[in-house]
Amino acid sequence: MRDPGLDRHEWETEWEALEAEVENSPAQALPELGDLIERMLRERGLHVEDEVEDDGIAPEIVADYRSARETALRVERGEDVDPGDVGEAIHNFRDLYDQLIGRPEV
Repeated sequence: MRDPGLDRHEWETEWEALEAEVENSPAQALPELGDLIERMLRERGLHVEDEVEDDGIAPEIVADYRSARETALRVERGEDVDPGDVGEAIHNFRDLYDQLIGRPEV
């Protein structure tokens, strides 16, 4: 069985590396942030795609995740995305990251 602390260490290391990318090129870093958050959610057993709210994630966090993920997908598709939308998506991913890092294993 895998030590849960390994996931956390990997996530922290990956997030730290992505923070440098966010400073240099926020829009290009956004899809990678989204991928990390999605992986963290899955590995924690949380399902933001479902309408079920019993995972302990507040509904507004789920809405923020979905909005940020949609912005990241628009960037990946090469669409013209407003810098303010990119900034909001990064902020939402940061909030969710902080919650997931502090959340005990499911």
